[in-house]
Amino acid sequence: MKRGEVMKNSVDELSAMEVRIPARDALLHGDLVMPPGFEALVLFAHGSGSGRHSARNRWVAKRLQQAGIATLLFDLLTVQEEQVDEHTREHRFDIALLTSRLQDATLWVATQPQLQHAALGYFGASTGSAAALIAAARLKDRISAVVSRGGRPDLAGVAVLNAVTAPTLLIVGGADEGVIELNSEAHQRLHCEKSLAIVPGATHLFGEPGALEQVAELAAAWFCAHMTTVAHAS
Repeated sequence: MKRGEVMKNSVDELSAMEVRIPARDALLHGDLVMPPGFEALVLFAHGSGSGRHSARNRWVAKRLQQAGIATLLFDLLTVQEEQVDEHTREHRFDIALLTSRLQDATLWVATQPQLQHAALGYFGASTGSAAALIAAARLKDRISAVVSRGGRPDLAGVAVLNAVTAPTLLIVGGADEGVIELNSEAHQRLHCEKSLAIVPGATHLFGEPGALEQVAELAAAWFCAHMTTVAHAS
C-alpha cells in the first residue's frame, strides 16, 4: 500500500473473533477484526464510562478495517470495575490503571502469531488518550502512530508529552470548549511528528451530522500514512 493510500475491503472478507486478554490482575474481553493481508493493527483505548461496544469507536474501527487495518477494541475495565465505576467514577480517571491495561494488551498482541508482523498504533478517546500517549512514550518505536479523539492529553503530563516519539494526531471538536485549549497546549509540547485537527462545529462526542465521519477519515489517513510504510520497512 502506498503512503496515505486507503484500501477498501469487503466486510465479508474480514476475520472477526472475540478474545480474552490476560492483564496482571484481570482478564479483559476484546473484539479483534483482521482484514485480509493486513500490515497494521490499531488498539483502541476507550474513554470515560465507555467500553469496547462504544458506537463511536466501532464506527472508526470499521473505517480502519475498510482501509486494510486490523483493529482491537477491548474493555480496559472488568465487569466488576465497570459496575463500581458507574457509581464512584473512580476508575475512569485512573490513568495509571488504564495505561497498565493498554500495555498488557500490547504485550499480548506480541505473543499472537497472526499479529506479530503488524505495525502497532493506538486510538485513544477522552481519558483513554492519556493512557495511549503514556503507553506510546514507554514503548517508543514499538508504537508507530497515535490518534486522539476528543482526548485529554493533558492528563498524560508534560514529561510524557515531551517523550512521545510516535507520530501523533490530536482530533478535537470545534465547539468542544476547554478541550480545544488542552489539546492545543499538548500539541505544542509534543516533539514528534504531530498534527492538530479541529472538526468545525463538533462537540465533545462528535454527535453532529458528519462529524464522526470526519474523525474516521482523519484517523484512517493518519494510520495509513504512518503505519503501512513502517510495515513495509520492517
